[in-house]
Amino acid sequence: MEWSTQQMNPAGTPTALPREQTDLPADVAAAPAPNLPVFEAPFSLRMADPDGTDPDMLEEWMARPHLLESWEQDWDAQRRRENFRAQLAGTYSRPCILSLDFAVIGQPEKGVVDVAYIEFYRAAKDEIGKLYHADAGDIAFHIATAETAVIGKGIMSAWISILPAAVFAANPDCRRMMGDPDHRNEPIRRSLEKSGWQSIGEFDVRPDRRIFLYTVPRTPADLPVPVSPRI
Repeated sequence: MEWSTQQMNPAGTPTALPREQTDLPADVAAAPAPNLPVFEAPFSLRMADPDGTDPDMLEEWMARPHLLESWEQDWDAQRRRENFRAQLAGTYSRPCILSLDFAVIGQPEKGVVDVAYIEFYRAAKDEIGKLYHADAGDIAFHIATAETAVIGKGIMSAWISILPAAVFAANPDCRRMMGDPDHRNEPIRRSLEKSGWQSIGEFDVRPDRRIFLYTVPRTPADLPVPVSPRI
């Protein structure tokens, strides 16, 4: 996405992310970028590299029919590279690549394969922070599973089920994890619900965007309370 140094977020870094909010309370603006969670085999997670082959890989991934429909980010590699750099320069979100050891699905000869694009972001700095009483430390995520060989096998649901504990361990300030799938994205909604995530409602975030908001609170007392009218 195009950006310039004339457009700045509260931390003073370039903003290329249209969902990022800039009119923020001081404690929210000061919150650092999410720390990446750590996973044991067969999963592994790394930060996306804007200067390597990841932008080209994302260009190919996001043109695949199942992601083209749900993400609408069929960007070329240069636009993705600029977006990665803007994300890494700020404190709002972190772009990541999730890998899987294919031995777990009976294909050890393939080794470890990149299977999904993940974004971790501070929910209170995002448009969903207006939908509930967001805490500065809350962390949300997006997932784009590119590798169709792992879809429908319970692999990604298994990862989603261990995700909150890993995020909480890496981020002591995080009171709750959030997810905001498009209301039409039934596969990810099923995965979230199968993995114990709780829905706190369906919302119109914008005239062209309706979502379901999901959460896993660190403790029962951290269950978020909606502030925006639910559908």
